[in-house]
Amino acid sequence: MSLNRHMIREEAFQVLFALQSDPEADIQIVYEAIPHHDEKQIPPYLLTLVNGVREHQDQLDEQINDLLASGWTINRLAKPDLVILRLALFEIQYAENVPTVVAINEALELTKTFSSDKSRKFINGALGKFEKQVNENN
Repeated sequence: MSLNRHMIREEAFQVLFALQSDPEADIQIVYEAIPHHDEKQIPPYLLTLVNGVREHQDQLDEQINDLLASGWTINRLAKPDLVILRLALFEIQYAENVPTVVAINEALELTKTFSSDKSRKFINGALGKFEKQVNENN
């Protein structure tokens, strides 16, 4: 079964959420637990997202902290929201051929599936703030 990028983002969310919940988990077992594809054929873009977010996680978390309201810390965020923000910020900054508007819209779609309407508004606001900061610096 061929996966589109939206489905790959959903799988990336699932892998990253599992690793967030259990940092000691064997990543290969996590990949194998995802039902959409043959474990021998992990889509390249899925690897790009998962490995990229993990590699840049400290930087992404700093950026997320900077987007939070005064008095809030990253530890107060719901775990699904944190994973979605990491994915979106990674795609905005590092993924090739992914316009910012697409990364934001995909983050909102993930939020509809894996989080709440309140979280969708928060994520939209945080990513909009990040986009504005990037545009002001360019």
